Amino acid sequence: MEKLLNEYEKPTRSHYQILLMSWAGWVFDFYDLILYTFLLIPIGQELNFSSIELSYVLGGSLAATAIGGIAFGILSDRFGRRSVLQWTILTYSIGTFLSGFASNFSLLLFFRIITGLGVGGEWATGQTYISETFPAKMRGRYGAFMQTGAPIGTALAAVIGGFVAPVIGWRACFFISVLPALLVVVIRKALPESDLWAERKRLIAEGRYQAGTLESEKSYQNFLRLFSASYRKLFILSLVLAIFDMSAYWFTYSWLPGYLHQQRQFSMAKSATWMLVTQVGGFLGYFTFGFVADKLGRRPAYSIYSFIMALGLIMITIMWEVIIVYPPVILGFMFLVGCGTGMFGGYGPLFAELFPTGIRNTAMGSAFNLARGVQFFTPVIIAMMAQKYGLGGGIFLAAFFALLTGAWIWTFPETKGKTLSTLEADG
Repeated sequence: MEKLLNEYEKPTRSHYQILLMSWAGWVFDFYDLILYTFLLIPIGQELNFSSIELSYVLGGSLAATAIGGIAFGILSDRFGRRSVLQWTILTYSIGTFLSGFASNFSLLLFFRIITGLGVGGEWATGQTYISETFPAKMRGRYGAFMQTGAPIGTALAAVIGGFVAPVIGWRACFFISVLPALLVVVIRKALPESDLWAERKRLIAEGRYQAGTLESEKSYQNFLRLFSASYRKLFILSLVLAIFDMSAYWFTYSWLPGYLHQQRQFSMAKSATWMLVTQVGGFLGYFTFGFVADKLGRRPAYSIYSFIMALGLIMITIMWEVIIVYPPVILGFMFLVGCGTGMFGGYGPLFAELFPTGIRNTAMGSAFNLARGVQFFTPVIIAMMAQKYGLGGGIFLAAFFALLTGAWIWTFPETKGKTLSTLEADG
């Protein structure tokens, strides 16, 4: 098994099926989460919500991703990557659909929390699925390719929120967003299980894997092992990295459509168009990050892309008045903001190379989604800062966190090209 995993030259049809399901799940994961940011204004107008209340709803959904990431990560380590990936897609699709029925703050918050639970579980499960399937020499590029689903999903949300919502209304936008659930119906039977996960379960059943006995398969023990002497330092480093990077992302995107519409006086259609430019940059960033990471290493790649994002953010916020007289230039910096977010393409391969098979998905889901849960405060902070400094003042903070990300990555060991094994020590 070890030989097969590391020496095949080209991915098989099964590998591409896993990649397609994980990628598509990530597309609609981000679409369902970001769509709300484009519908903030019509929702607020119809339900008489303040900016702070709208921010609490977004913050609540982000906080729920932390719970979903941990819960679905544990379930994935126990029941397999294939089944749990499908559960996550169904969960966030149902949550988004129900959001269209919201008639008050409490109901909208509850439905967006359901969405957040599914969103939190999808990323870690999909990335683990890919990392355990593709060999070391191409793990970075395929892990990053899955991440290209993020700008695609955001671009789709921009189209629906900026051009379709004014025609059919915000409720109908949520209703049609149940369509991703059809992915599960179409692809689920053809989807294979992760080779490493299946092999590990077989060895446990045969009594050949003493470090991973059935007792240690208990979910709470998998989570607690992240804080054991063997993994505590790596997990804390991973959590801080994810908090910095996630803060850079959500300080940017939670109110960016609103920033363009309210502070820069763009129409909703023009705001959506400029956001599409950002997502073209995002697609290029995600698509290229894996190649850069496989060529130069994980640490240099993170630093390069985080500094690109920080530069773009500085120019579209505090330097806006200086460069707005040259619209193509500021559009170029919008493009760089998106391109810099390509560093998110490194998390799947990086975490897979740091943690063993038995706790890999638990580690990914916990670190990545605890960090996303912290973002409950991000949209609220921006809304509060906007009262004095405008939305641009809050979004500018994203540049600071992007720079922190580029520096913090150097506290990690370089893991480029590391071979994953079923029989890794559990610590």
